[in-house]
Amino acid sequence: MTSPLSEIAGLPRPKDDELDLFGITHQGLVRENNQDHFLLCTVHPQVVVRSTSLPTIDEITLRGERLATIMLVADGVGGSVDGSEASRLATIAVTEYFASAMRCYHTVGSASEHEFTEALREAAIEAHNRVRTQAEAQFEGRRMASTLSVAIVVWPWLYVVQVGDSRCYTYHDGVLRQVTRDQTIAQEMVDRGALSPERAQNSPLNHVLSSAIGAEEALPVISRVDVGKRGTVTLVCSDGLTKHVSDAEIGDAIGRMTSAEQLCRDLLALVLERGGSDNVTLVAGRALP
Repeated sequence: MTSPLSEIAGLPRPKDDELDLFGITHQGLVRENNQDHFLLCTVHPQVVVRSTSLPTIDEITLRGERLATIMLVADGVGGSVDGSEASRLATIAVTEYFASAMRCYHTVGSASEHEFTEALREAAIEAHNRVRTQAEAQFEGRRMASTLSVAIVVWPWLYVVQVGDSRCYTYHDGVLRQVTRDQTIAQEMVDRGALSPERAQNSPLNHVLSSAIGAEEALPVISRVDVGKRGTVTLVCSDGLTKHVSDAEIGDAIGRMTSAEQLCRDLLALVLERGGSDNVTLVAGRALP
């Protein structure tokens, strides 16, 4: 795909007040600390006035039209403070890369599809390198790692950057779709036909990562989905949700949702009702119908 990102279907971009967005994180009922981090933000070009002779700048438009919406979940690995630091660093590194490179936002009108997705891949690798560097400097080389799932909406496309087993789902017209593929040993065995999906669900290898930010290897995967139909819901979550709630139950909850906040709080309540064995983080968003 080489066409500029601006060459897309003529769908009206939702205004900021037409977005329904919410994020929440909870340490669960078993873990002593929360290693998850999330980020939910919109990105705009902005004029910063440093000095002027004008008596007022109220009539100047200081913030431009929204370029992108970011929904990010990072889940620290290892059950220690190292995992929390890894997820924090991954969140900061990815966000800073997006902001400084400008490829992801200010070149949206001219960048090719390939250039854009490569910038997303490089952002994940930047996060991976920063976590490994910090581990060497601060923890005497002791390994720390994090999963990373980032959903970036550049209307009407949803781009997803995936490393690890946090997930991104979309939902529209009663259909739930898992956009990401879990990067676990169990999933690799399923892909090779060595393990059935049913057995993989209960396998101890289901939570052994084959790729993670800061681990021996990080293999970011980039996906693109059309979310141009109003009402399409995007959900990004850590595996603290999917350990306790099935895809069918997630789909049912989205089908009944009245707001992104209500959806996230209801799914969190369900996790806690079933034991909350891990940190759980959810970020949901949609353009209102």
